[in-house]
Amino acid sequence: MPKMKTNRGAAKRFKATGSGRFKRSKAFSSHILTKKSTKRKRNLRKSALIAETDQRSVKRMLPYL
Repeated sequence: MPKMKTNRGAAKRFKATGSGRFKRSKAFSSHILTKKSTKRKRNLRKSALIAETDQRSVKRMLPYL
């Protein structure tokens, strides 16, 4: 059986943690920043974990991570 291909778009967006979950960056932080509060923009810089329901599909897209 041939090797599985990694979804390159997903590889750029997600990173695996030590426990096997996936980190993601938050959206809504690239433009139209004047109306967003400083606190909100600061919290958007932090990374987050993907939801439990998306875990299986991301794992399938990134077989070697």
